[in-house]
Amino acid sequence: MLAKHGSAIRAGDVYVVNDPYRGGTHLPDVTVVTPVFPADLGPAPAPHVPEVPLFFVASRGHHAEIGGISPGSMPADSRTLDEEGIRFDADLLVRDGEFRELSIRQLLTSGPYPSRNPDLNLADLRAQVAANAKGVSELARAVHEHGLDVVTAYMGHVQDNAADAVRRVIDALDDGEYRYEMDSGAVIAVRVTVDRAERTATLDFTGSSPQREDNFNAPSSVVTAAALYVFRTLVGEDIPINDGCLRPLRLVIPAGSMLAPTYPAAVVAGNVETSQAITGALYAALGVAAEGSGTMNNVSFGNARAQYYETVASGSGAGPDFDGTDVVQTHMTNSRLTDPEVLEARFPVLVEEFSIRRGSGGDGAHRGGNGAVRRLRFTEPVSVSLLSNHRRIPPYGLAGGEPGELGRNTLVRADGTEVPLAGCDRVDAGPGDVLIVTTPGGGGYGPRSGVAAERNG
Repeated sequence: MLAKHGSAIRAGDVYVVNDPYRGGTHLPDVTVVTPVFPADLGPAPAPHVPEVPLFFVASRGHHAEIGGISPGSMPADSRTLDEEGIRFDADLLVRDGEFRELSIRQLLTSGPYPSRNPDLNLADLRAQVAANAKGVSELARAVHEHGLDVVTAYMGHVQDNAADAVRRVIDALDDGEYRYEMDSGAVIAVRVTVDRAERTATLDFTGSSPQREDNFNAPSSVVTAAALYVFRTLVGEDIPINDGCLRPLRLVIPAGSMLAPTYPAAVVAGNVETSQAITGALYAALGVAAEGSGTMNNVSFGNARAQYYETVASGSGAGPDFDGTDVVQTHMTNSRLTDPEVLEARFPVLVEEFSIRRGSGGDGAHRGGNGAVRRLRFTEPVSVSLLSNHRRIPPYGLAGGEPGELGRNTLVRADGTEVPLAGCDRVDAGPGDVLIVTTPGGGGYGPRSGVAAERNG
């Protein structure tokens, strides 16, 4: 945003970006950014403060529809970025406090695959602008109470503390490496090298698969986010996640690989599925925990009237002193499902089952969590798109633990005919057809002992 607009940025502006090649992740994730100028912080926040942005407040939301070749904007078979929806490249969303609805609507309805629901996009964008405004007001309150110098200093302290916390984690780590194979045959390779003198770690992804023709390419921002997440989880202290966690980490991401693709490579699954594989590869290289299903089990469906997207929980992986958890969002996904009553009232679907898939967690001294079974019956013709993994390769166990059970996807036609679906698939469904998503279990940790056998039955 700064590179594109520079000195043209002024008070009252708000910008919107989702372009994966300009700092975004994938197109449904839309980020709204509000620059904060001295005047936004109240009268005289500090003497001689220049009229330039002092802070930025941002909110990122997954839009359930942003265009592309399938309703819900999570196509299983996209091959170029344009097939995945509408791009925002740090476009001006608000100027002088005025929401630029006409120009944004024109953008949303342009191109070969426009948004199917621009009114919903505009409502969501307004909500994000309002969220940012609340953030600005809270920031102004903090500056009023404590002073700009103190607020600025403590923002630095929070990041310094996070860096120190990650360094303490690194002090206890050993070198490690792992080659993580995905269902498609793509490989995420990582080597972790610890420099004890410098108290830093290098995460080298050299050897990962080259850029792919499918949509499992992950922009380097996704790789960075996964690394940030993994090392934050290793910190035993209650610290806010922030950029300071990355200071002791050096990431080596080979250009032209699926982890650093070039435009116009498709990326929609990179953010949801490859991110999970990166996380799984890092945990395995560090020997921390068995895999927690390694997929988000992405389901999107819709038609011209309504579009919907959800991720379905799986089992989490076990560790050296804990069992996995049943049916929980793991690692790079954290979304709650829509309440069944709301889902059925607003979309052409009935929720017939959402249950624990007993016995699907990997065995071991500590057992992996169980996956789920989710059955959705459609009441109108819809296009269904699935992005999921571990339908071919099971989630790994660690330290002698057993892998979790594979997931599977099935469509049962209204006449009872069963249609097996691939992990990544797109299918047209009619009234009475039932989609069954059976999610993987988490991996187990450690060899099963007599004590563990008695406990687990």
